[in-house]
Amino acid sequence: MKENDALSRFQVILMAVAAGVSAANISFYQPILKEIALSFDITESKAGLISMLSQIGFGLGLFFITPLGDKINRKKLILTLFSLLFITLVLMATAVNVFELWLLSILIGLLSVSPQVILPMAASLDQVSRGKTVGTIFSGILAGILAARIISGFIGEWLGWRYVYVLSALLILILGILLRANLPEVKNEFKGHYFQLLKSSLSQLKRFPLLRQTSLAGGLIFGVFCSFWTTLTFYLSGPPFNFHPDAIGLFGFVAIAGPLLTPTFGKLTDRGNAIYLLLMSISMIILSLVLIKLVPGSVAILTIAVLLLNIGIPANQVTNVSLIYTLDQSSNSRINTIYMTSYFIGGSIGTFVGLLCWKYGGWNWVSWQMMIFALAGLSVMFRIVRDLARYRVEANYLYVRKRHLR
Repeated sequence: MKENDALSRFQVILMAVAAGVSAANISFYQPILKEIALSFDITESKAGLISMLSQIGFGLGLFFITPLGDKINRKKLILTLFSLLFITLVLMATAVNVFELWLLSILIGLLSVSPQVILPMAASLDQVSRGKTVGTIFSGILAGILAARIISGFIGEWLGWRYVYVLSALLILILGILLRANLPEVKNEFKGHYFQLLKSSLSQLKRFPLLRQTSLAGGLIFGVFCSFWTTLTFYLSGPPFNFHPDAIGLFGFVAIAGPLLTPTFGKLTDRGNAIYLLLMSISMIILSLVLIKLVPGSVAILTIAVLLLNIGIPANQVTNVSLIYTLDQSSNSRINTIYMTSYFIGGSIGTFVGLLCWKYGGWNWVSWQMMIFALAGLSVMFRIVRDLARYRVEANYLYVRKRHLR
């Protein structure tokens, strides 16, 4: 397959499923944190470190591994990550102490970065309907993250938390075989050595103001997302709810609207509606947090907030990603590295601060922390919208002037 050929529908779906299953591994722990804490006789805060360490590992993988997608064969890189992840998941299922659990959590995060190799790979291969393809694969990632909460909640309740990782290992093995048979080969353009590659990744920040802005805004918004879902487990498992893991996992069904709508967001971005999507997404996120703050302890309000939050955040993310993939086709992996590293650094900070707020102030403090992060993201997003609007006016002016000069 040539680099500019469109991907087949089957290839796009396979890439979306593979990306989703891989991404699920940094979310499996959320409904079963309390079960893990009981299993190892540790506090909820120590169990919550699994979340932070997974995201730190993922951030390290993003910065040190995903840039290789511009240098080495992307197919081989993805298959190598899947193979190592399979081994790590098997070890996680047999962990015997909390230190082993923490170490393996870092490794699982580190090796779960294949979606961020798959996304720029797909964007390079399908330049005609890039937004739609990116949206489809990103919907697979979100569906995997949300389905992970549902599945792990039920398995954790009825079989035990270790079987969650056994199932994941089997899925990774099967998908690795399918990817080997169906992924296309992609020509790489970067010819320098590894350290030049990392340096080139950092230089993308200097090249593109839009990348700096979307990276900061995306990190803040993902910080809200991670803080919400990490502390939600503790919130729902205590009074006044006292839910079990399977009931907590059901909130993933409510959140599934986000992945279902993500391809539509990608299509709208292709049609030049990025400004409207950015404003809509941040409005939904802030509205959800206002509802959480004003009406605590209500299952109905919390359900509505989950729905709004999990539509707003994917809309924001897929719009940002579609925008940055238009900056430089030959540097997609490095551009993606900067954006997604910032994204998950924001997630790690959100998780860490969220856990601190939970420890010292409960859900009240967590809701304030999420609101502060969201408002900070809004301030950055206004600058993005301003610059996009200015670019649209300038582009239209040049077009009209060119026609007039004829």
